[in-house]
Amino acid sequence: MYQRILVPIDGSDGAMLALDKAIELAHLMHADMQAVFVVEHRAQTVDLTENFVEPMVPDDDTASRTATSVLDDARERFARAHIAGSTRAIDSYGDGVAVVLTRAIEDFSADLVVMYSHGRRGLKRLLAGSVSESLLRDTTVPLLLLRDRADVAVGNR
Repeated sequence: MYQRILVPIDGSDGAMLALDKAIELAHLMHADMQAVFVVEHRAQTVDLTENFVEPMVPDDDTASRTATSVLDDARERFARAHIAGSTRAIDSYGDGVAVVLTRAIEDFSADLVVMYSHGRRGLKRLLAGSVSESLLRDTTVPLLLLRDRADVAVGNR
């Protein structure tokens, strides 16, 4: 049914759960997979009138190192499951995560997206936004959203 499954991952337990579930689906459907990590960097101060660009902070490289580690883990999971999978780190360049993922979905020609939803509500959702909700609005590709049963049962949002 599905031949190209995309899974956004960020290294969180929920994202890795979504990756494992997507691997199970890919195995059953003989589908190709791609795990995508969106690398977000801290904004820099730029003043063109003074020719000033704030230097990159060494901690900013942490995002790239995290992406490498998480994507290495995804490759290992693909190999253990004998799944044809690829990984991709995409720099957001200031775009929102949902915008970057929408482009990744198109680039990979995904016909299914499997992702974890943190299920934020109220002020947390307003401030952090909802990537899954944005993708529901901005793409026509089916989304399989997973939640941790403990979060649902306790009502953590």
